[in-house]
Amino acid sequence: MSGHVNGSINIPVQQIPARMDELKSMKNIVLCCASGGRSAQAMMYLKQHGIECENAGSWLNLNN
Repeated sequence: MSGHVNGSINIPVQQIPARMDELKSMKNIVLCCASGGRSAQAMMYLKQHGIECENAGSWLNLNN
């Protein structure tokens, strides 16, 4: 909640299981978080459920 990439949708990692239908309907999913750790966890979870996505690491690096 403290930051985001412009134009992004903020989905806290703990909400991902409850929002799978929403995520399955998305295209070009790029994950990020403050450090890259939670986005790596989210990427592994989503890929295990057949959702293509990429981990971009820290959102701090993406807004430059």
